[in-house]
Amino acid sequence: MGRLRELTVPFVVPDPSGVAVRDRLRVSEADAVVLAEVGRFLGSLAAGDLAARSRQGLGHDAASWAVRKRELTGRSSARWAGSITKATHDQWALARRGQAAHLSWLRGQITQIEERLARPLGARADKQEGLVRGYASRGEWHAKSRRLHALKDRLAAVEADWSAGRVRVVRGGKQLANARHHLAAAGLSERAWRERRQAERMFLAADGESGKRFGNETIRVNGAGQLSIKLPAALAHLANAPHGRYVLDATVRFRHRGQEWRDRITANRAVAYRIHHDVARGRWYVTASWQRATALVLPLPVALAQGVVGVDMNDDHLAAWRLDTHGNPVGEPQRFFYDLTGSADHRDAQIRHALSRLLHCTRRFGATAIAIEDLDFTDGKSREKHGRNTHFRRLVSRFPTARLRARLVSMAAEQDICIVAVDPAYTSRWGAKHWQKPLATPTRRISRHDAASIAVGRRALGHPIRRRTAPPPHHQSAGAGHRTVQAASGARGCEEPRPHVPGPRTRCAPPDCGPKAGDQCAQHRSGHAAEHEFRKQDSLPLSL
Repeated sequence: MGRLRELTVPFVVPDPSGVAVRDRLRVSEADAVVLAEVGRFLGSLAAGDLAARSRQGLGHDAASWAVRKRELTGRSSARWAGSITKATHDQWALARRGQAAHLSWLRGQITQIEERLARPLGARADKQEGLVRGYASRGEWHAKSRRLHALKDRLAAVEADWSAGRVRVVRGGKQLANARHHLAAAGLSERAWRERRQAERMFLAADGESGKRFGNETIRVNGAGQLSIKLPAALAHLANAPHGRYVLDATVRFRHRGQEWRDRITANRAVAYRIHHDVARGRWYVTASWQRATALVLPLPVALAQGVVGVDMNDDHLAAWRLDTHGNPVGEPQRFFYDLTGSADHRDAQIRHALSRLLHCTRRFGATAIAIEDLDFTDGKSREKHGRNTHFRRLVSRFPTARLRARLVSMAAEQDICIVAVDPAYTSRWGAKHWQKPLATPTRRISRHDAASIAVGRRALGHPIRRRTAPPPHHQSAGAGHRTVQAASGARGCEEPRPHVPGPRTRCAPPDCGPKAGDQCAQHRSGHAAEHEFRKQDSLPLSL
């Protein structure tokens, strides 16, 4: 058996610090024309600023930023220039982080392939010695050697870009840009593709500022839901309100977290807005976002005071089981199914629906914490890690770990439920070994995933996953010391006799289960009174 890796300590996941809500804008035709024109104009300014920032590379400083902002201020306004330059910096930093992640992935792939190429063909893996398995055939070995050279060439190019500070960003998205060459496969016409590309490249976003009226001077939404935009200097002729502003006919009503949003704008606290056009649906949306004050994270014992609901994440459902504070499963296992096929919006809706049912079930149980595995499949999708198991690699690739965790944390915070993250190591294996068979009954079928949910919950509570300790290795109960988990010396009932079980337990003669089964003096054992009783033997009859 290989050496087990060290497990991390469970922890309470902090609540999200940001909030975002969205509402539909039922704009008129005139409003749609103005929004599209303003968005395209500001989008062109954002594209030019991103190109200028990318050319600066690592030589960017505060002076160059001020020069770019002054140039944009003359063509739009000071506030629009600030929003554009900040979005440019965020985009460049995001591309830089993606470049670093790509570098790490390339180096990891090269290391794995080199280790497997160095092993003989068909060699088995040895976890104790730290040896990986070899490739199955000579053809696979040759193909992997060619891939190794290709990855090294890509690594050299990415390292050169990293050293020079060059990033590669496609405004509107790389996937949409590639769809231009495969319109039939994407199900788009050239006109539809251009409309979608223009919508994605528009810029209609403004950060909030505390102390200003309604928390934002550029895109403002008052308490009545009236939305107005500060027009750039070049489009001031489109204004229909004083001070170069355009007021839309559509009103905004944030139904979700509406009271929290209303409290912020009433107190003139910062609220950021973003206006987006969905070309496929022909709709306009506005998204409001703000930051919350950092909430205190509850200590782990306080979060688990009412027990926990252990959750095992799977490809098509969430397996959950409630556990009390002692780690015992209570009630019946729960399963919340979802479908991860179809469009991204469909998958997101399925995840939200499953998490909503999980949270409602947790509230109904009276628990205040959910234990979930701290999964991360960012580096576990390659063939070098899972071999030819294409089904498992496809399953891992489409599993929405990041989105599911983000959704669960944000939705649980609204229900005052804590999320406890535990180490996912061996939960499925040990849960099935110690809990699947004992909990199964003729009328209740326990799956491997249900048993894993118990393992997750017990690990969050600090209990071992094993149901009971192994028997003593020697013939004496204390030959190798006390068991790791046993009742304390002062626990009631630990020294009482076993309860009476009617009926024979084996084919041999049943043991004495009478009322004096626990009385040692009533047993025929050496050193007790029952062994020294006077016995009188009857004499044999004379007739025999």
